[in-house]
Amino acid sequence: MKKILISACLAGDRVRYDDKRVPFKDDLLQKWTMKGLLVKVCPEVSGGLKIPRPMAQIVNGNGLDVLKGTAKVIDINGLDVTPLFIKGAEYALSLAKKYDIQIAILKEKSPSCGVHHIYEDLNVVPGSGVTTAFLKQNGIKIFSENELNQVRQEYG
Repeated sequence: MKKILISACLAGDRVRYDDKRVPFKDDLLQKWTMKGLLVKVCPEVSGGLKIPRPMAQIVNGNGLDVLKGTAKVIDINGLDVTPLFIKGAEYALSLAKKYDIQIAILKEKSPSCGVHHIYEDLNVVPGSGVTTAFLKQNGIKIFSENELNQVRQEYG
């Protein structure tokens, strides 16, 4: 089986903006970890953001809009962190290419990794994050942590 890109927070790394661990466990992920199949990435940290860091949201769109230049990623202090989010997405793609990765399991609701939902004005709205949009543009199939049954069926 080929390697799988995964949000580092889902693999237990303390990389979230608030320096907390994501309480997420799954037997399949543990099995893949033991087999060395998971390649962890936190695009926000890889892009240059610190832990902890101010929460950020996509403003005026979604991840694809950020890539088109029509939306921005702004932190709660008003700082434009768009270039760091794009840099992190580029790094995630470089890992996918390096390891010939075709699928990724990413953290829902994240401005980087959200698959189907992101936050806008502290509300959950439909949309994808910057890294998710970039990976999709480059042919990577993306799943959220809520779609592990689908991953299990397709790639088990």
